[in-house]
Amino acid sequence: MLELYQFELSQYSEKVRLILDYKQLNYRKIEVTPGIGQLELLRLTGQKQVPVLKDGDRYIVDSTEIAKYLDEHYPERPIIPKEGIKRGLCLMMEEWADESIGLKGRKALFSAISQDQYFRRSLLPTTTPDILRTLVEGVPSDVFKALGFGVGYSPEAINQAIAQLKQDLEALCLILAERPYLTGDEPTLADLAVAGLSILLKFPEGDYLDLPASLKGKGVAELVNDPAYERFFTWREQVYTDFRRPISGFNPPADTNAPTSIQID
Repeated sequence: MLELYQFELSQYSEKVRLILDYKQLNYRKIEVTPGIGQLELLRLTGQKQVPVLKDGDRYIVDSTEIAKYLDEHYPERPIIPKEGIKRGLCLMMEEWADESIGLKGRKALFSAISQDQYFRRSLLPTTTPDILRTLVEGVPSDVFKALGFGVGYSPEAINQAIAQLKQDLEALCLILAERPYLTGDEPTLADLAVAGLSILLKFPEGDYLDLPASLKGKGVAELVNDPAYERFFTWREQVYTDFRRPISGFNPPADTNAPTSIQID
């Protein structure tokens, strides 16, 4: 069985999960706990980032390379057009989504977390002790702003990212007003990339991610609550309804000799 080394809330991991589900491939998720070094993943693959797909004794890193690998080795329900303008548009949009929605989405979510105490508390893993949940909820917004400066998420950078995301969503809404999918009448990697990478803007409403029920359908207020982008988020939900398998309906039994998570100290 295919194995996906992932973070549950990594939008690049979600991009790959959506591709796997679209192709109707069975796979097992292996959660890599974030931490200093991520030594086990480094030992296995030579790098620390997720997602990583394991197929037999082969490890494929990077979501784009995984998509190409899956289309080549599992050609049923192809996602990358073979030639012509559709192939060009598909590859260009997928790269754009990685660099635009993927990166800006992190800054936008950081803004939501820093402003909403309940939101950041709810994002903690379900195994987090209540005392730690209460501690995180009580951290003042000014502290998160200070932390943001340390990782390049200053208020100015966040505001710029949100403004650029509004332009991105406007462009996507205009495209989707003319066609059911981003490159034409059939879904491609472009659609799956854009849909999967947008989870940090608004979490899917269905049972697709291991999140508290209270967070489903929630997201960055400036984007989620603006009716100008309703077309995009409605389209995204339809992509999930059509192609993403709910957690409750797809949880392949794990090999009892294989780990289901990697704990990183």
